[in-house]
Amino acid sequence: MVESKDTPDAPCVKMRTRRLKLWYGDKQALAGIDLDVPEHQVTALIGPSGCGKTTFLKCLNRMTDTIEGVTTEGRVTLDEVDIRDRSVDVVQLRARVGMVFQKPNPFPKTVYDNIAYGPRIHGLAANRRELDDIVESSLRRAGLWEEVSGRLGDLATGMSGGQQQRLCIARSIAVAPEVILMDEPCSALDPISTARIEELIDELRANYTIIIVTHNLQQAARVSQMTAFFHLGRLIEVNGTAELFQSPTESMTEDYITGRFG
Repeated sequence: MVESKDTPDAPCVKMRTRRLKLWYGDKQALAGIDLDVPEHQVTALIGPSGCGKTTFLKCLNRMTDTIEGVTTEGRVTLDEVDIRDRSVDVVQLRARVGMVFQKPNPFPKTVYDNIAYGPRIHGLAANRRELDDIVESSLRRAGLWEEVSGRLGDLATGMSGGQQQRLCIARSIAVAPEVILMDEPCSALDPISTARIEELIDELRANYTIIIVTHNLQQAARVSQMTAFFHLGRLIEVNGTAELFQSPTESMTEDYITGRFG
C-alpha cells in the first residue's frame, strides 16, 4: 500500500486518509487509500475514468453520505479530527471543505445572491455592509470582480461558462473554507477560460488547500505540487508532481503518463 510520508521539511498535513475503503452496494470503489494532503498546496488526482478519483474527492467532505447504498470504512481527518465523528457537524464540514463541480452550477439567482447565499445561511455577516464586503472580496479573489461589478443584479445563468465556473469558485470562497475540492473544473471550458482557472488555482493556494481531479495530465503538471495516481480504486503512487512525472517509481504510473493505457 502506498503511503505518503512526512519529512522534516514537508508542509503541514491538512487532510489525511487511512485505510479508506468504499463500496457502492457490493461493488468496491476504493480499496484502502492512505494519502496525506499538504496544506496550502495543490494536490492533483489523476488516473483513468472510473478509477475512484471523484469518489475519493467526495469522501473528503462526506458528499458520499447522500448516495444510497454506500458503505465506507477507514478514517478521513481534517486537522487530525475524524470528519465522521459524531461530534462533526456536516454542514460546517462542507463550509470548511468546499467543492467546485465539473459543470458550472450557479444558482438561478443574481450574481450577488449566488455569493451572498452561503454567508447568509452561516451567519457570517452582521449587516448588509459586511455582506457586500464578503461578496466583493470573494469575487476579487476569483478574478471576477472587474467583469461583473456593474451587473451584480443580473442572473448568474446569463454569464459565460468560464465566468460561471469562477463564480462557483467565488461562492465556495465566500464561506471561508480551508480546503477547496475541484472535480474536473475545466473540462467544460474553452482554452482561454481554462488558462484563467489555472492561474486562479495557483493564486488561491496561498490561502487554501486545493485538491483537484483532472484527466488532463498537462494540467496536473502545470497547477499541482503533489500528484496521486489512482487505478481501479487503489492509490498506486503519490509524489511531488515533478518527481512523479519525470521519474515514476511504479511501472503502471509510467505506462499511464506515457499514454500506454488510460
